[in-house]
Amino acid sequence: MTEDISMAFAHPSERAEASATQPVDRISLRDYVVEVEIGAFQQERGHLQRVRFNVVVEVAPQSGEIDDDVDRILSYDRVTEAIALELGAERINLLETLAARVAERILREPQALRVFVRIEKLDRGPFALGVEIVRAKGEVARAGQDVINIPHPRVVYFGNEAFDSPRLKGWIDDLAADAAPLIICVGAPDSLAPRVPVALAQRRIDLLAIETNAWVLASRDKRCMVVETRTELDWAMKNGQICLWAPSKIVLDAVDGPSASAGDAIALVAWFAAQMQACELVLVGADHVPECAVPLREAGLEAERLL
Repeated sequence: MTEDISMAFAHPSERAEASATQPVDRISLRDYVVEVEIGAFQQERGHLQRVRFNVVVEVAPQSGEIDDDVDRILSYDRVTEAIALELGAERINLLETLAARVAERILREPQALRVFVRIEKLDRGPFALGVEIVRAKGEVARAGQDVINIPHPRVVYFGNEAFDSPRLKGWIDDLAADAAPLIICVGAPDSLAPRVPVALAQRRIDLLAIETNAWVLASRDKRCMVVETRTELDWAMKNGQICLWAPSKIVLDAVDGPSASAGDAIALVAWFAAQMQACELVLVGADHVPECAVPLREAGLEAERLL
């Protein structure tokens, strides 16, 4: 029992050696510390904290001479790059999620056979809080399996006047009949949202105001489903579901988030359309035209059709 406990807290390199079933080579990254915003609790938002990585990668032994050629081995840089890429992709709530993604990315390397990833938060108290996982090649999905047919949705913004238009149902009918997946976005209600002096709290209030309006529109057309996560959006687009975007989670979790404030819903929608690689952004009843990285088209409230 004492040996089991000792091994449970041993460094990943010792655990890898103890559990090996065949001769392998190993490379390791020890005590790699970065500062990052991470965590599921509200008090962890808007603050950087130190996170420590220990990673051991088992690799297939070289069958020939290495000839001192860095291109023939799995470089340590590939491990630190895997960490940086996953931290840069989006804001992550759970260490478990981060560990799994780092392991998956490392196992895409041809030489990698098995990987041990230990991640610890260092600033949550006078101790380290962490998670450790082990993954082997073949146990995780290969990269590229889910990106063969990336949906390119049509993102449509409806201003508040469009809500009350007798053409609303016809517009949605028109858009739903097209082959492109449909994501509908809205702004905040005309009623003024509460104002507070704390920027982070105000951002939340403004985003929730937009989501309130999304639920109002959803109540008027049962085909529309309010969706807040990228996973739900991907599923809905692949299955023909009309989505109403609830922005809080995607905006707050974005590492490279929108420069526009949550109070500028139209600019926020333009940012979202770019994130989704939309085929087009259509504005119906917008009071201004934002800069946009995807094709953009305005449609007046008098338009009979949007396609």
